Amino acid sequence: MQPVINLLVQLQELIIARAQHEAGQPGAQLDQLDASIASLKKEIPADVRQRFERQLQKNSLAIVPTENGVCTACGMTLPVALVHQVHAAEQIYGCPSCARLLFYRSGSARNTRKPPRRSDPPKVGIERFSSETLMIPALKGTDRESVLAELCQKLQDEGFVDNAQQLQEAALQREAIVSTAIEGGVAFPHVRCVEGGALTLALGIAPKGIKFDPNGKANTRVVFFMVIPTAASAFYLKLLSGLAQVFQKPENRDKLLEADTAEKLWKALVKATRTVIQ
Repeated sequence: MQPVINLLVQLQELIIARAQHEAGQPGAQLDQLDASIASLKKEIPADVRQRFERQLQKNSLAIVPTENGVCTACGMTLPVALVHQVHAAEQIYGCPSCARLLFYRSGSARNTRKPPRRSDPPKVGIERFSSETLMIPALKGTDRESVLAELCQKLQDEGFVDNAQQLQEAALQREAIVSTAIEGGVAFPHVRCVEGGALTLALGIAPKGIKFDPNGKANTRVVFFMVIPTAASAFYLKLLSGLAQVFQKPENRDKLLEADTAEKLWKALVKATRTVIQ
């Protein structure tokens, strides 16, 4: 049953990629993604596909990974016997609480972002997801792989994830589905289902531009990299839509490109997103 589970995960990634593409580029041509989704559905047994689609009608995610014996979607601690059954993958099991389909995934990076202390003042807007320490005003990388490696390493160095290499590999796998680069020289690479912490965003500027989309013509200069736990997958689309809306405007992109320090880049990001991201 593991091959079928892999197909379900791949199908879900395609469906999410379509939603992300639409959120980042309203009116974008989605024919290629639609064709890929339709083709993949044909490879999945009808009864399993119907079960998957019923969950999609109720939830933004139909199949989710387990993490330390917990359903990453609803947070329920699963019976030990069920955890072993999910790991064995002899058939497809659902969460007893939220009914989402479950799968076991090994070798993924973990989100180690520390939760705020009660004494900390409440954060608003983009400050809920990022910080000045995650700003890189001048990326050294000259291609997509090296830029992603740099952003992943920054997240690890600042204590937000525990394995930069695994995070980069997952980001490249996501880019292989469809590029996250959009018009205006902006890209939104990301990795979902990075459990253990909260949605986290790093920002890097490529001064000379890089070829982020191998099939695209425009160079990318502004790269937002996001690490997304399962529970935040639906909210991520709202954040993506807000960022895309703000930075499709040249004047807002220019403010980021003019920043030559992490402090200035952070201030420009906070100011530009203040009225859109709550």
